[in-house]
Amino acid sequence: MKQIQWYPGHMTAAMRMMEGHIALVDGVIFVLDARCPAASFNPKLKKMAGAKPVLYVLNKADLADERVDILLKRIREQGATVLKINAVNNASRRDILGAIEKIVAEKRERAQSKGQNKVFRFMVAGVPNTGKSTLINLLAGSRRAETGDKAGVTRGKQWIRSDGFELLDTPGTMPPAFENQYLARHLAYVGSINDDILDIDDIALELLKELAEKYPARLVERYGDLGDTPLNMLETVCKRRGFMLRGGEYDYERGERAVIDDFRKGKLGRITLDSAADVDNCKF
Repeated sequence: MKQIQWYPGHMTAAMRMMEGHIALVDGVIFVLDARCPAASFNPKLKKMAGAKPVLYVLNKADLADERVDILLKRIREQGATVLKINAVNNASRRDILGAIEKIVAEKRERAQSKGQNKVFRFMVAGVPNTGKSTLINLLAGSRRAETGDKAGVTRGKQWIRSDGFELLDTPGTMPPAFENQYLARHLAYVGSINDDILDIDDIALELLKELAEKYPARLVERYGDLGDTPLNMLETVCKRRGFMLRGGEYDYERGERAVIDDFRKGKLGRITLDSAADVDNCKF
């Protein structure tokens, strides 16, 4: 399979901007994808935060199954502050604001003792398409940050006011290189890597292979009985969906994109890709 690497020039500029603004904030909110928190953890962003307090939010928890609770526990065992949320659900707003308030409680108390009504600032960061802008819109109570389901929607910084806080929305930023291609594929599956640079053939077949190992019943439920190899599975999907070309050949590209789309939209059910060992290998 072709190696996955994606670090376009605008990400270098974004990292410089974030490094220049880190001194202005009181803490950092790292948004991770609940389906793959280890894959969506960017150690370069963690290093950038330095000694600033960090809140990790595992977003899109509605697309992850109960295995995500094990990963949540493992992250907490590393001493990190972490929440499981769904940024399109208003019920998550109170939890996030409560966690942020705990982080600044001591500073707020000192400011109030001096008669100051301080506005605390948080940088919201993460890899592309984890829902940073959606989370900010949830906290701000309106649609102020640009959102989308494609990697790389947010390109510039945006300060947004929310209930006594200011939030800095930042562009999604990847590590300069993916040392672990297994985790890189997870980012490709969830849409954090620009589809235009991916070999969709490889991604779809690898996704089918991994789901057949971890969630075989979900594939059968969605597509019926499949073959014993990823290619056979893909051909079965094409046949049952009517993705055929003239001469009875399979329209592999339509089948591949259908499988990837089904996964991303939760049509294959709630799925958690990363394992506890993957999370343990990160330094949250």
